Amino acid sequence: MKFVSTIVGFTLFVLFFGFALENVQEVDLHLFHTYELRSPLVLMLLGFFVAGAGLAVLALTPAMIRHRREASRQKATIRTLLSAATQGSAQPQPDSIARQ
Repeated sequence: MKFVSTIVGFTLFVLFFGFALENVQEVDLHLFHTYELRSPLVLMLLGFFVAGAGLAVLALTPAMIRHRREASRQKATIRTLLSAATQGSAQPQPDSIARQ
């Protein structure tokens, strides 16, 4: 499996490197009336990709913190239940069947 992932990674690297070599022309990004940013197209695309990934991580951070907090609460509950179960060593009795 490691061999397959290495081959896939190498193939993706070659494809992206070829894409970068083909997109070296300068592009203009007009932000405000007087501010203009000139850079190769591949650097602009890479910058916007990194910015989007960063914003996605920031957007997921509150949910991740909530999930971790809930998991720690559940672990604490499990620990309390396990300690309570070991404290009372009496075996639970099976349900009795009422005869009629």
